[in-house]
Amino acid sequence: MAINHWPEAERPREKLLARGAEALSDAELLAIFLRTGVRGKSAVDLARELLAEHGGLTALMAASQSQFCASKGLGDAKYVQLQAVIEMSRRYLGEALQRDTVFASASATKQFLCAQLRGEHREVFAALYLDNQHRLIAYEPLFYGTIDGAAVYPREIARRALELHAAALIVAHNHPSGVAEPSDADVRITARIREALSLLDMRLLDHCVVAGPEVVSLAERGLL
Repeated sequence: MAINHWPEAERPREKLLARGAEALSDAELLAIFLRTGVRGKSAVDLARELLAEHGGLTALMAASQSQFCASKGLGDAKYVQLQAVIEMSRRYLGEALQRDTVFASASATKQFLCAQLRGEHREVFAALYLDNQHRLIAYEPLFYGTIDGAAVYPREIARRALELHAAALIVAHNHPSGVAEPSDADVRITARIREALSLLDMRLLDHCVVAGPEVVSLAERGLL
């Protein structure tokens, strides 16, 4: 049965308007994004199939263009729309956190970094430059590629910190593989950055590894 023949209280759009987006299931939210189903399937039916095929909403949103477009009912236009939604969400969350957050706790740091890095398909190494009250001066992606395969230069991080008059830093990178466990290379580069900053009387507060919704803090692991 087409969705417009469902009881009004069960239709995803009407349900959202009446009860708020948080009342909808992943499939219902995805169905609103899809707008239409395919022959013999409503948008909700199609959404359920896509979630099962990709292993959930997070995996679907992180899919590459070729993986996304290979699914029935999807294509380049939907992929472009989804990437725009993801980027708008990232910017919204980033701006709100920059405006309101003091990075004095691991939870605030993890929330911010997850918003910035979880959707990246390539490895990104970034730094949060903080003032002496641990408020954010700037968040800047600095290096791209794997830590083993692309250079991460502690002196460049320190030079930028001087330009911004930062008192402390948090560095982070993502693991597109989906495994947030820090590698030996992660631990080594953390020690090098900490040493470079200590010469300038700046503190490295943490190095975080982001993989999807999971964020691992090297400081919490005792590796800093």
